[in-house]
Amino acid sequence: METPGTTEPTDPAGTTTGTAAGAAETSESDDVARFRRRIGLAGIIDVHTHFMPERVLRKVWAYFDAVGPLTGLEWPIAYRYEEERRLHLLRSFGVQRFTSLLYPHKPGMARWLNGWAADFAARTPDCLHTATLFPEEGVEAYVKEAVENGARVFKSHLQVGAYDANDPLLDPVWGLLAEAGVPVVMHCGSGPAPGRFTGPEPVGRLLARHPRLRLIVAHLGMPEYAEFLALAEAYPEVRLDTTMAFTDFSEGLSPFPAAQRGRLADLGDRILLGTDFPNIPYPYVHQLRALERLGLGDEWLRAVCHGNAAALFP
Repeated sequence: METPGTTEPTDPAGTTTGTAAGAAETSESDDVARFRRRIGLAGIIDVHTHFMPERVLRKVWAYFDAVGPLTGLEWPIAYRYEEERRLHLLRSFGVQRFTSLLYPHKPGMARWLNGWAADFAARTPDCLHTATLFPEEGVEAYVKEAVENGARVFKSHLQVGAYDANDPLLDPVWGLLAEAGVPVVMHCGSGPAPGRFTGPEPVGRLLARHPRLRLIVAHLGMPEYAEFLALAEAYPEVRLDTTMAFTDFSEGLSPFPAAQRGRLADLGDRILLGTDFPNIPYPYVHQLRALERLGLGDEWLRAVCHGNAAALFP
């Protein structure tokens, strides 16, 4: 029992722990459970969550701590916790499967990250075995090795990696992944700030050569929503994840055009829930409520939050 004049202990990141934190987590879990009950869903599949080596994750958090000047909005990390607590939280939300999206920003990192991710998947059975890539010598070999070792999803980050998806070194890799039917979550939209190789045009060229590539466009292609929806309409294997889209935070930066809402309904079997947990500046349930307030119905929500991903990752 707390004695007068004492405060709750904090973890190394400065977040509250103990009784207050436990009560907050229970409240959050109850909020998500109420959402699932409202739409008749036993569990959730989240295709856009991040787990990575601790020192890499700390650098990612440092980037978001400094991203305010870039976006004009502060970006406080809502779940700046140690790994086990983050895993516990996701499971308490009813998330049945999730990813460990990770990505290199320079040559020589991807194979090492893939080794870490394979170990993480082995000790975390509800995590979809995730891998990554970079345009460098040897990329085809280590991507093939990852697929043979059971990788079920890849992450490509064109903005952070500052590479062209059409780099000749990657062409055989896209062919390999298309042939194997392994999806690729790709950050290719120009949010929160454009990169040299972001945007729909280079992705369109990639898909013209590899139309069977199971591409999952992260963040719904923010802010080029309409153009990436058009690519999904043109290529049946293209999907989009909802990461941060429609939230109050993103609507302040890159509002989704109301005129495009009907296309979300039409592509309802190819929209997948993504959240960016733990690197989000608001509670997890806010992403779910943001989808709910689109008014596209419970059937659409059940497909987005579970059914579509369950079909893609049986």
